[in-house]
Amino acid sequence: MATAAISAVGRAAGPLDGLRFEGSGPPGAADALVAEHLRLLGARPDGGSGGRFTVTGRDVGDVIAGTSWGETATDEATVQAATGIMAVHGRRDGAPRGLAVDYAATATGVLAVQGLLAGLLAGVRGGGRIAQVEVSAERAGLLTVSQYLAAAGAEEGEAAELGAGGPPFTSIDGTVFELETLDPGVWAAFWRALDAPEEAIRRGWRPFQFRYATACAPFPETLHKAVRASLWQRIRDAAASSGADVCPLRSLGDRAAEYDGAPPWQLTPYAATYAAARVPDGLPLAGFTVLEAGRRIQAPLAAHVLGLLGAEVIRIEPPGGDPLRGMPPACSGISARWLALNRGKKAVEVDIKSPSGRERLREMAADADVFLHNWAPGKAAELGLDHEDLAAANRGLVYAYTSGWAGRLADAPMGTDFMVQARTGVGEAVRPADEPPAPSLMTLLDVLGGLLGAEAVLAGLLLRERTGHGVRVDSSLLGAADVLTAPARVRAAQGLDPRQPAGFRRPLRTADGWIALPDHSAIPYDLSELSTDQALERMRDRGLAAVPVVIDLADLLSAGPIRRDAHGAPAVPTPWSFA
Repeated sequence: MATAAISAVGRAAGPLDGLRFEGSGPPGAADALVAEHLRLLGARPDGGSGGRFTVTGRDVGDVIAGTSWGETATDEATVQAATGIMAVHGRRDGAPRGLAVDYAATATGVLAVQGLLAGLLAGVRGGGRIAQVEVSAERAGLLTVSQYLAAAGAEEGEAAELGAGGPPFTSIDGTVFELETLDPGVWAAFWRALDAPEEAIRRGWRPFQFRYATACAPFPETLHKAVRASLWQRIRDAAASSGADVCPLRSLGDRAAEYDGAPPWQLTPYAATYAAARVPDGLPLAGFTVLEAGRRIQAPLAAHVLGLLGAEVIRIEPPGGDPLRGMPPACSGISARWLALNRGKKAVEVDIKSPSGRERLREMAADADVFLHNWAPGKAAELGLDHEDLAAANRGLVYAYTSGWAGRLADAPMGTDFMVQARTGVGEAVRPADEPPAPSLMTLLDVLGGLLGAEAVLAGLLLRERTGHGVRVDSSLLGAADVLTAPARVRAAQGLDPRQPAGFRRPLRTADGWIALPDHSAIPYDLSELSTDQALERMRDRGLAAVPVVIDLADLLSAGPIRRDAHGAPAVPTPWSFA
């Protein structure tokens, strides 16, 4: 296929161009986000308000999406308590803590838009009619902690200690920063440059390495002392000489000042011809094939979501298989965390470092609908596996890249979850005013970035079906950070205090546990001598819908919607309900 045939079309069309949407009914869990994403995708608002959104168009019919808080929760705070989000986010503090951002509601809104796009896609393809989709924030919350739930229900214990502690670090001259490296040799060289003791360096690597999996990093306090004895310039020099990355925590005001207004994803249609294939019965993406070459969380989760919607997902793994399959804790010999992101996928081992392996991948992409990856910037072009390379053999390919920064920041550090949190003010947004800013050690952006990546792919598929064009879609952790912090960032841009007040979403201690109140509720007396059941009864008498805080995620496995897969690993329920 000639290069001209895959050049970008003159106008960046939207997948919802020509469609209308309106809100109705009582408020839902994510009204503003759903409306904003529908508008960004090209739909025209027709007025109305509420938590039910109807998208209408001549070639798609009507599809309705609704959001709710769930069966027991009544707002963001109670969802975070009931689904384990408070427990996971609070691990580094040694006690449950609520995220000061609306994380569950944000995930709910993205999932609702995914459901709308999937329903519209099914209609355009001539598949089964989907008239309605429902998403609850409780189901969304369970999906965001699915890796941690899987580990809690595994056959063996964690490979690293669960305990309070972790970054960020503070220099002697007051710079608070995050550190990142994926290489134990680089880790050791950085700390040696700061004269840290060898024993502390050795003991610190494992909890630091596993913090993505455990949401805590109880490494030796000696390492904190080493940076507290060093000037920021010396720390920067140590990072430069060792190959580590360091990033000062930026404020929401800093992010607001540089914010470019870009949407969380970019869709670039190409002037290619695509002919739709026959649609089999089943879920909205039945008959689609997704090739996924993903690492860690972001891209694998995006592909997992597409698989839940009915796509066949073929995972591209290196020779010998994905090493994370063996990451403890395991169920039936397979990593429980790996299963949370990859169950149900097929796997093909391809050596993309070899010419023959790359040619094989190109041949596979020629028969696929989606190619999805999150390789390092420039890696795809270096390998000859960028969009232009794969689209040359497949005019209708949706080529999806889920990155760290989307090329939007010139001075960006390594594009990993905690570094993006540090650079974009998330560390300030997730903590109330009486706590020092600190990125969460829960992988907030990897998960939200994966959900946005799946939303972008669905938008690309719908655009392809409606226009006949192949599409490149780009999403990023930076986009996820901007979506998550949008309300706080707007307050900062207006010169207002972007942080929530002291004690915001901090659960209350009881004699045998914790309870969480709905946001902005106040308790004028001490509950610490009451049992959790007594405290909840007292709250009900006062008309407050308090809930117990899940502390041990294993408690969620004994009741409710979580099931066990064929390997015995916990599997959270599908977040959408279609009708």
